[in-house]
Amino acid sequence: MLKFNKENYLKVTLGAVGLRGEIEAKVDEISKKKFKNIFLLGSGGSIAIMYPFEYMLNSISTIPTYAEIASEFMLQNHKQFGEDSLVILSSLSGTTAETVAAAEFCKQRGATTLGLVGEMGTALANIVDYPIANYAENDFAADSINLQMYIVIFRLIHNNGEFQDYERFISQLEAIPNQLVQVKQDSDKKAEEFANKYKDETYHMLVGSGTAWGRTYAYSMCVLEEMQWIPTKAIHAAEFFHGTIEIVDENMSMILLKSEDETRPLMDRVENFANDFTKKLTIFDTKDYVLEGISTEFRKYLAPLVLATALQRVSIHLENKRGHSLDKRRYYRTLAY
Repeated sequence: MLKFNKENYLKVTLGAVGLRGEIEAKVDEISKKKFKNIFLLGSGGSIAIMYPFEYMLNSISTIPTYAEIASEFMLQNHKQFGEDSLVILSSLSGTTAETVAAAEFCKQRGATTLGLVGEMGTALANIVDYPIANYAENDFAADSINLQMYIVIFRLIHNNGEFQDYERFISQLEAIPNQLVQVKQDSDKKAEEFANKYKDETYHMLVGSGTAWGRTYAYSMCVLEEMQWIPTKAIHAAEFFHGTIEIVDENMSMILLKSEDETRPLMDRVENFANDFTKKLTIFDTKDYVLEGISTEFRKYLAPLVLATALQRVSIHLENKRGHSLDKRRYYRTLAY
């Protein structure tokens, strides 16, 4: 496959699930200390990663959970936040300014903090109470953080006396890296066809819901806009019919990201409409991937991981067909603003 280093990918993803013992030990210690709620903080891609886990926590657990944009959170004076809150953050570099500032903000107010980073000794790792590090190249950062987050979040839920299938689910998760390689292979042809067809497209509308919403938001803003400079709109399927519907015509490129969770009927409704009113409809559906060894009841939780894996192939082919490097930036981390 174009620009895919299987050895490095497996090093990162197997490294992430290989941290299971360390993560469980730290989460168990946190659970014993007790906390009243969970705050998932981030910016850009790192908050997008958190949205599906907020959805899962709210669907499975009674633990109050809030996914908040880091810089706004620090200004908001959130009345649910306090010294008995658990705060979870992530930054591959460990230096993302807003994330580091939010960690310091929370630490100063006595909250328990856990941070996922690519390397110990970085600013975020040095601030949080419980740092967890897994080497990852930027291309595979989302995979690494996602895999670790599953262990963190589902262990917290399990320790709260909920989700009794924890051992079975995480054991299956430990074996998923090779299945994700298969997802890349299975999605590569479709990804290349999309890139060929839409390399000159000037606008895309992306629709998602439930466990797929975070990846929808991230792919719109952090890939198509940031890395390819293509204007987009990310819209939640539940909100699509409340305004955005009116800008759809036969030339509107619509990308639907479908999961297998409870919100799938919302996506089916958008798909039915799109089939009638646009000639440019693309659907990425987790149901299309085998995921050998994953029990049916767990598939809905893995949508963020599976969709991110498939869309990575789209990104690579768009970069190639458009001649626009995924690393090229005009403003981000190139000047002060």
